Amino acid sequence: MTPSWCVNLFRKQRFWRKTLYTSSLSRGLANESDGGWLRSMFAHKADARKDAHSNLLSKKDTSGLYKIQFHNVKPDCLEAYNSLSAEVHKELHRAADYPCEVVGSWNTWYGEQDQAVHLWRYYGGYPALTECLDKLRLNKAYLEYRKERSKMLISRKTQLLMEFSFWNDPVPRAGPNIYELRTYRLQPGTMIEWGNHWARAIKYRQENNEAVGGFFTQIGELYVVHHLWAYKDLQSREETRNSAWLKEGWDVSVHYTGEA
Repeated sequence: MTPSWCVNLFRKQRFWRKTLYTSSLSRGLANESDGGWLRSMFAHKADARKDAHSNLLSKKDTSGLYKIQFHNVKPDCLEAYNSLSAEVHKELHRAADYPCEVVGSWNTWYGEQDQAVHLWRYYGGYPALTECLDKLRLNKAYLEYRKERSKMLISRKTQLLMEFSFWNDPVPRAGPNIYELRTYRLQPGTMIEWGNHWARAIKYRQENNEAVGGFFTQIGELYVVHHLWAYKDLQSREETRNSAWLKEGWDVSVHYTGEA
């Protein structure tokens, strides 16, 4: 299994502001102190292929449905785009009749420049996604936002994601931080093998609370895995990653999955 991969580092545009923190907890996200990530890590391990990999690898106790948006913005429009998107996303995030929330919004620091990345979570799976889409088609303010936004964009891409059962849920965290999105494109048929390796490997990357979330594509470009990590700064990133190599077993994970 030889995945191709890329790395983006994000400056935080908005990730769990205090206002979003309160809203997210009211919708039932796991508290960091309740051991939720530890339970999920051992709750489900993928074995030989007997079902769709989405059923074998995704969480069963939550909807686990996410959407990630990649927006390539005209360089001279990035500041205006950020302001406009932040206001609209905040309203949708707070609205009780929309079963979704903004997990985080970032601008790329290293990687593809002038890019905005947004991660959404849908509570209730595909029915919740459909409900949101139907309501947005009738939301005049949102339609006006899309019209104005289209003038600022060069291109955009969206993927629907499932959350790996053995990764921790994205939860509010203190900042400031930098966030690293590592994207892997797997060979078709190797997703279960990848999941089996990472169900064991994730324990080597938990001590410094750097693991934010792990996802795989369900609709969009298939056989793609996203790992999202958080670090205080670039120096702590280097130290945290180097410390993983001191743990017996991490080298095996790197060998089989291409993580580095």
